[in-house]
Amino acid sequence: MAEHKYYLNDALKARAAREQKSQDGEIHLDDVSRVKVLSPGLQVFKRFVRNRLAVFGSILLITMFVFSFLGPLVYPYGQKQIFYKYDRQTVNYAMAKENTAYNGYVIDESAAVERSVNNAMNSNIKSMIANGEEKRTLVGADAVYRIEKLADEVYEISVLDAEKICTIGQSVVKVGEYNALTKAIKYAGDEVEGLPAAAAKGVKGSSGEFTFGGVKYTFKKGNAKNYTLYAEFNGINYDGAAGSEEFEAALTDAAAKGENFTFEGGEYALAQTGDESHDVYRVKGARPAKVFTRLVVDTYDVGAPVSTQLRVGALINAAKGGRFTADGQTYTVSDEDGVLVVRDGSGREYAEFTLFSVRRYTGEDSMEYRLKKALAEKIESMIAAGEKTGSMTYELPMQNENGEYTYDENGALQYQNTDLRISQRETGEYVINAEQVIYVIDMFSAPSARHLLGTDGDGFDVLARIMYGGQVSLMVGFVVVFLEIFLGIIMGGLAGYYGGWVDMVIMRLVDIFYCLPSLPVMIILGSMMDALRMDYRIRLMIMMAALGIMGWASVARMVRGQILSLREQEFMVATESTGIKVKDRIFHHLVPNVMPQLIVIATMGMGSVIITESTLSFLGLGVKHPLATWGTIINSVSSASAMAHYAHIWIPVGLLICVTVIAFNFVGDGLRDAYDPKAKR
Repeated sequence: MAEHKYYLNDALKARAAREQKSQDGEIHLDDVSRVKVLSPGLQVFKRFVRNRLAVFGSILLITMFVFSFLGPLVYPYGQKQIFYKYDRQTVNYAMAKENTAYNGYVIDESAAVERSVNNAMNSNIKSMIANGEEKRTLVGADAVYRIEKLADEVYEISVLDAEKICTIGQSVVKVGEYNALTKAIKYAGDEVEGLPAAAAKGVKGSSGEFTFGGVKYTFKKGNAKNYTLYAEFNGINYDGAAGSEEFEAALTDAAAKGENFTFEGGEYALAQTGDESHDVYRVKGARPAKVFTRLVVDTYDVGAPVSTQLRVGALINAAKGGRFTADGQTYTVSDEDGVLVVRDGSGREYAEFTLFSVRRYTGEDSMEYRLKKALAEKIESMIAAGEKTGSMTYELPMQNENGEYTYDENGALQYQNTDLRISQRETGEYVINAEQVIYVIDMFSAPSARHLLGTDGDGFDVLARIMYGGQVSLMVGFVVVFLEIFLGIIMGGLAGYYGGWVDMVIMRLVDIFYCLPSLPVMIILGSMMDALRMDYRIRLMIMMAALGIMGWASVARMVRGQILSLREQEFMVATESTGIKVKDRIFHHLVPNVMPQLIVIATMGMGSVIITESTLSFLGLGVKHPLATWGTIINSVSSASAMAHYAHIWIPVGLLICVTVIAFNFVGDGLRDAYDPKAKR
């Protein structure tokens, strides 16, 4: 065996090394640093970090907060930014219809036409066409009017300076007022001999009729014993002096035909008042007021101006043709194969009047004349063949992928053959469809380099909406849990410390809140906010307050139970003996001993609050559009077909909700086990 030798110097060196090692970190039972190592906070932290699921949940939550709150700072799009794109689609390009309404254009503003007469012009003109009338006299409340046909589909209304002279045909004339007591008649016109005696026998009751001298009289009771007498008259009843036999013959002949007539150089107008009766007016003068027509104007050059003066001048000269002046320019109008054509002073075609109105679908008159003409001819051929649909090919301006018109090297606009489909609606209008490049909202686009998760139905970027929605959902979770903890600590602390009637009142209040059905309450609250059309920010605050108020009861019950067990311990006796105030005993000594349990409850409750908010927003009871939350994003594709086609919208949001809730549960479980290791065993 080898011989071992021990020297004093070596022993001293070994002892010095052991002492140095003790100073460098070795801990003994009497070492002060042991108190720091074994402090409760550090013990909880060490137990927590040893729980792998808790650490994993913490990492997930940190990632979620960075994604939701820091992501929008670097992401280029906002939650309300709408995106557009150019797309080639079949659009409603134009609309054509046969104009059926007669529109009026003012000739002389001083010759005003009263509203009732103006509104009845369409029906009067159509009635004149049906009866083959060229002229018609109308009696308004303020004046007498004459409608006269100038040309096909062109009618003029004039205000007449006329005097009523008589009535011809069947008419009812007021005779006078009959008094049943005095048996006398106060005549409105000429006296009728023997009529009072006949009235005394025939007037009975409140109304009726009797015959005298071959004339039928009617009566109607007024006040007291007075009656108004009327006579049914057939013939000519003059308002003033009677006319000659020759005049009456001319009047009778004109009344039989229903036409105006002239006599001895004077013009007379007949206004029909019944099937066989007319009022007769002597016309002293006439002022043209308006011209009415179904014709619409199409200019040969797109955008050429057509003033009211030009339109009126062409229409009133339509029958006779010739020159007229409008806006300081000279024009001519002529009927060419049934079409009114207007030419400028040089004889160049300027515009034409047609029954067919062909315009862009938006109502703009921006189509070139050749296309209007081609569409009108095609529709006329469809009408003749009894067809409701048709198609044609026409050269429309060529567009690139950005919807811009293309030009050749000489700067001339390029055209391409485009298929136009024409279909008739039930209302009689014709819609012309064409394929065009249009600027539309980029809805439900698939994920791409520009939009990593695509766009939703409003053209919003989905990834941006998810980031901002995470802010709202996480904020709702923290605010609601804070309200629950805050109210629960106050109410539970008071109930647990004081006991007695205070405890009874608070616990009964807790029982009431436990019985409140949260979902029906939120449905009612959501309906009220919808009816009041509240701003989405105010709506969000009200929803958070409602969720917090309805969730404090369970926290209050837990705090009460913990304080009931803590208030009898020695340290509380010491606080009472030293004279510490009641509020300090509760909130400085009792509540801090309950904080570990509160932290666990808050952490685990955060996930359930996020699920509740997402559910309410999905049902339309929570936050409203356009504010983004995870629930509203899923609600944007809530139908079965939308969820099948647009999985790239709702699956990422659903995964984020699941991951966030699971992460909060992992952290809550980890905190619970760290604070109370025995509970795990």
